[in-house]
Amino acid sequence: MTQKVVVIYSGGMDSFTVLNKALQQGHDVYALSFDYGQRHVKELKVAANVCEKLNVPHKIVDISAINQLIGGSSLTDNIDVPEGHYEEESMKSTIVPNRNMILLSLAVGYAVSLKASQVYYGAHSGDHAIYPDCRPEFVKKMDDVCRIANYDAVEIFSPYLNNTKIDILTDGIKMGLDYSQTWTCYNGREKACGKCGACQERLEAFALNNITDPLEYE
Repeated sequence: MTQKVVVIYSGGMDSFTVLNKALQQGHDVYALSFDYGQRHVKELKVAANVCEKLNVPHKIVDISAINQLIGGSSLTDNIDVPEGHYEEESMKSTIVPNRNMILLSLAVGYAVSLKASQVYYGAHSGDHAIYPDCRPEFVKKMDDVCRIANYDAVEIFSPYLNNTKIDILTDGIKMGLDYSQTWTCYNGREKACGKCGACQERLEAFALNNITDPLEYE
């Protein structure tokens, strides 16, 4: 049975796969992206292009004003993005305080206004080590709260919560997805850097699936 769902869509490969998964499941999908002042704002242009091609209703919401309150992240402040794998301690500088709680809260409000039953987002097990707001216990608690926060219950759904980025890519390949339509790099330059944690995890996923990443790297 077709149901309305909101997909938090960053433009990255994880949320791209989630978006397409929701579509292939037959849902009436509404994509929601956020400009929170991230240096890799290029991902939002990629997201807009994808939604236009898929004819998916898409909103980009400017919430960059929150940076007056939450700082200290290399994704939003004048701090160098660290190089290395996500499991390294240095990658903690990419944490944006309370980001997913804020984004999920806004997405749930949008879902209620649309009378949508679910909010999809792309948390996965590769993020658990660094990002507290991608861990199963966080998702479970947010789901509990969002079911009672309004008169209409909204479910928080992370289809790949217990899967790796490698698994996500494997599923996307089975769906026939074109990952040249995604942006992962934390540096917002013309080409992906290939050195930040986001790039390294992405490249690892492609290598372990025995295919070549279609993005250009520096």
